[in-house]
Formats: sequence, structure tokens, C-alpha cells
Amino acid sequence: MKVIAAYLLAVLGGNTSPSAGDIKDILGCVGAEADDERITLLLSEVKGKDITEVIAAGREKLASVPAGGGGAVAVAAAPSGGAAAPSASESKKEEKVEEKEESDDDMGFSLFD
Repeated sequence: MKVIAAYLLAVLGGNTSPSAGDIKDILGCVGAEADDERITLLLSEVKGKDITEVIAAGREKLASVPAGGGGAVAVAAAPSGGAAAPSASESKKEEKVEEKEESDDDMGFSLFD
């Protein structure tokens, strides 16, 4: 991802056809290591293509990717040895606990400190 980000930064900066050296320079500025194989692969894939068209094609592909819910998996994995399914109130409690764990308060820092 960092190679792609460096490529996009170069394009955003006005360089319509960044070279491997340009990408390495950008990565070097932030102290990231440059992987020559990935840079070469990226440059060969985008050679002669308009980056806005590549991004648009990627968005179309991502639109068809299913994203979501593991809720059905959890229900299907419940033991079938006569145990009753959890009630709706129990599942709501579990959802509330998950939201609380993901909050910024539990992380111990704030982005605005």
C-alpha cells in the first residue's frame, strides 16, 4: 500500500508518469523502505494508463465485493445439543459491549491531545 500511496502522491504533485526513483524518494522522505519488486510491478501495471480510469475501475470492482455481517455465522456455530438460542436481549447486551470496547476512551489516547 505504501508504494501505491507514494505513486499517487507523485501523481497528485503533478508528475503524470512517476518513475521508480520518484517513488523511492517519496518513501525515503518518510523513512519507509522501498521494495523494488513491488515498485516494478506497480509501474508495469499502470504504464500507459490514466490513473483516474484505474481508480474508477477499482471502485466498480469493489462495489461487487460482499462486505458485512458475521452474525449469521455466530448463530450457525451455536451447539445443537438442545441448548436454547440466546435471547434478543442477550445479543443486544453483547453488541453494546463491542461498541464500548471500540471507543477511543479505552485506547488511552486522543488524537487531539
